[in-house]
Amino acid sequence: MPQPSPDLTDAYAELGRIKLSETDLDDVLARIARLAKRAIPGAEDVSVTLIRGEKAHTPAFTGELALKLDEWQYENERGPCLDAATTGSVMVVSDMAGESRWPRWARRAHAAGVLSSLSVGLPIQEAVVGALNLYGVRTGAFDGAVQVAQTFAGHAAIALANVHLYDSTATLAQQMQAAMESRAIIEQAKGIIIAERRCTADEAFAILAKVSQDSNRKLRDVAEALVQRASRPSGRR
Repeated sequence: MPQPSPDLTDAYAELGRIKLSETDLDDVLARIARLAKRAIPGAEDVSVTLIRGEKAHTPAFTGELALKLDEWQYENERGPCLDAATTGSVMVVSDMAGESRWPRWARRAHAAGVLSSLSVGLPIQEAVVGALNLYGVRTGAFDGAVQVAQTFAGHAAIALANVHLYDSTATLAQQMQAAMESRAIIEQAKGIIIAERRCTADEAFAILAKVSQDSNRKLRDVAEALVQRASRPSGRR
């Protein structure tokens, strides 16, 4: 089995060195595009397609030509990057001049100087699918690079899965922190009402809920206003 080229080995290593706490999904996608252009033979320009629901877009690309080639496909709702993303498979165009599956797009690509392409399905997360798109300026540029591109896409998918998991975990932690802070504020407000009205905790909560409903404000905001008011010196209330 042939060994990966130094550029490809370096690309794998760089994908593995991504610090999730210092980056986001867009940055990872941009790195993937740059590394693919550098490491995969024949790649003149590279892009990444993402599809969420029925909407496709290109969040990362190495040149304007790659972006245009993607957008021409989105306009016609047909093309190799769309098919690769939705099916998770590999779409190879060895010769744009003789391409019959997407003839309209292939003619535009050929006129722009792109003679071949390779799109590899790229799993992102459950609600999002994507593709890594490679564009070449010579016929058959990727005829011997399919396996290399698939292996690269596999490493890229791991990096994307990791950053998505990190983002999801960080978001959940933030939501839990916010919920805890809201609960603490509400408990303080209930304590103030209990002290002022000599009522039970349930009655205090019911009072807060009624003020929230009557004023069309969030319960947390009502509680926070009460706590702030109670915290002011008596002469400033």
